Amino acid sequence: MSSKPYDPSQDGAEMSFRDKMSYTDYLQLNDVLGAQKPISDAHDELLFIIQHQTSELWMKLAIHEATSAISAIRDDNPQPAFKMLSRVARIFEQLNNAWDVLRTMTPSEYTTFRDSLGKSSGFQSYQYRAVEFLAGNRNLAMLGPHAHRPDILEKLEAILAKPSLYDEALLLLKRRGFDIGEDGNRTGWRENRSENPNVLEAWQQVYSAPGKYWELYELAEKLVDFEDYFRRWRFNHVTTVERVIGFKRGTGGTSGTQYLKKMLEVELFPELWRVRTVL
Repeated sequence: MSSKPYDPSQDGAEMSFRDKMSYTDYLQLNDVLGAQKPISDAHDELLFIIQHQTSELWMKLAIHEATSAISAIRDDNPQPAFKMLSRVARIFEQLNNAWDVLRTMTPSEYTTFRDSLGKSSGFQSYQYRAVEFLAGNRNLAMLGPHAHRPDILEKLEAILAKPSLYDEALLLLKRRGFDIGEDGNRTGWRENRSENPNVLEAWQQVYSAPGKYWELYELAEKLVDFEDYFRRWRFNHVTTVERVIGFKRGTGGTSGTQYLKKMLEVELFPELWRVRTVL
């Protein structure tokens, strides 16, 4: 069987890019693909670098979407936020899938380059911290690892100076006529808020009459969807770390799996989980 090889140019495909922007140019692939620089000879270090770099790229998009969702809710236009929050949830689904690839690395393989990491650790990811701050988990102690970088601190402080995603959802409840108690009078946003019975009652009203409060009901479910995938990501993180290093301390000095298990207890939108019990 013989056939002439297909030539895309015959169908009009552009084949010459001497003076035109190409796919490689647009995506700046020379920079992206040149950013993986293993510092050991270990075969699996490239996997480790790529997994974490791609995770940071996904988190960059999550920050972009979450920030835009916050703005939409603040402007009393929550419907565009629904799509953005759905996208954030799917981003964390992608991040979850990334753990499956990293788990193909065995403990023996990781030890061949772990010492090369020094004190660097995913615990120090400022984009992950930005995601948590945007969502509403505002643990100020987590600013510490970034104290040596004023540019990063400035970005994180800018997030802390404004209401979080959940804060904006609660303020929307207030604007729609619900009594949210002390959350309606907050002026400082840097500190974590406390669970509020008024907020729980407000969400209970929304969930008891979804047709009447459809936008608020839909917003609540998008927030729960986001936290659902976020929790799964945290759980898979714990499982992956335990599978690869057991109960060793993390490279950044944390207690490793014990630290990560503590993070599993953190709830971003507590009243939205409590309301399921009181309905």
